[in-house]
Order: sequence, then structure tokens, then C-alpha cells
Amino acid sequence: MTDETMDADADVVAGNPPPSARVPLDRERIIRAAIDHIDTAGLPSLTMRRLGASLGVEAMSLYRYVPGREDLLDAVVNHLINTMYDDDDVLDMPQDGWQDFLQRLAHGVRRVALAHPKAFPLVASRPPEAPWLRPPLRSLHWVESFLAGLSREGFSDDAAVAAYRGFTSFLLGHLLLEVSTHGADVGPLDVLDDGSQEPPKLDAYPHVAKMSGALSEDHAAAEFEESLENLLDRLQLLRLEADS
Repeated sequence: MTDETMDADADVVAGNPPPSARVPLDRERIIRAAIDHIDTAGLPSLTMRRLGASLGVEAMSLYRYVPGREDLLDAVVNHLINTMYDDDDVLDMPQDGWQDFLQRLAHGVRRVALAHPKAFPLVASRPPEAPWLRPPLRSLHWVESFLAGLSREGFSDDAAVAAYRGFTSFLLGHLLLEVSTHGADVGPLDVLDDGSQEPPKLDAYPHVAKMSGALSEDHAAAEFEESLENLLDRLQLLRLEADS
């Protein structure tokens, strides 16, 4: 028996209602409790039984709202990404140029990562809505905003897709390293997409639909070389500044 279950039982013995009676159980509350558990104890310790105990209910009570642990982890990822909707500094569309737009978006994702470092690796490991979406900017909503915003700023389709690839590669690599210093487990966490997932409907995401073919192309080797060259160029500038 866990400490949480003992506390819940003690409440009932004392005549107090269990936590689930004080606050109605719903899907959002379960997702938030899962994130709190991961933040505190880490992802490997998250089970439906422990999550139920923390909410003062049996694990079976959770299945009315979440079909299982896999669905719960996907919901955790969606919740983390969706918190950027409430970030006043993150924009849906550029207002002061594309550089400002991308800087705001990058810092918004970083705030999510640092607020929940132990949960953030799920953003990289859970299957996205489409196989050509890349973490951490893996929500159809945010990818549509990204592509539409750069298109409005004069980027061609090819340039917008290239920017999406470079932007996500930079963010994911940097943020996974950063959260690892805050206790995150960045090793293999979950079973990746097995190809059985239904393709998403893209009617509401015209820019994503238009560029989905380009998004699905594999340019990993070229992106690595380009990122490495950019890094070396930056180091050369630092070297020249040190010598001057």
C-alpha cells in the first residue's frame, strides 16, 4: 500500500470524503496529476495504480477517462504543447518580422521544457499526429502557424519547410540536453509509432497539407552537415573575436 493510499484511507476513517469526492474526477484533472507525478518522481514510476492512489481512487476509475497509459502519455504531450496557447509572448502569426516570431516560439517551447523537464522527453518519443511532423514543434496547429507565418513573410514553400526542419532540429537537440541536466531521462522511453496510426485529416491545415510531401522527405544527412557548418562558422567568428 502506498503512502497516498494510506492517507486517503485515513481521511475516510476520520470521516472526511476522499479526494475524488472533494474534487470531481475528469480527464483534465487526471492529465494534470500525471504531469505532477512525472515532475516529482519521473516517468518510469508512473503507473495507473500510483496515479489513482494520488487521486484517491482505484486505478480502474481512471479508465473511464483515459483508456490506458499510452493514451495518457499522448494526452500529457498534447497538454504540454498546448500550454503555449496561454503564453502571451508566443504568437500565432508574425507581427514584427519572422525573426521575432521564431524567437518567441523558441523561447515558448523552452519555457515548457524547463517547467516540466522530466516530462519533456515524451514530446520527442511519443508518435506525432503525422510521421513527418518533428518534435518539439509537432502539433498540427503550431506547424500550420509556423508555415503560414513564414509564407506570409515571403518564404517559398521549400524555404519554409527547410526552416521548419532546421528550427526543430536546433530546438530538440538543445532542449533535450538542457532538460537532462535537470534530471530528465532522455534514453528510450516508449514504443515509437508502428505505422498503424491513421493519417490525420488536414482540411483545417492548408499549409501543412500543401507542404506535406516536402515535410516527409528525408534530409537528415544534409541538415546535419548544414548545422555543423553553421556551428563551425560561429566558432570561427568567436576565434576571430578572441584574436582581435
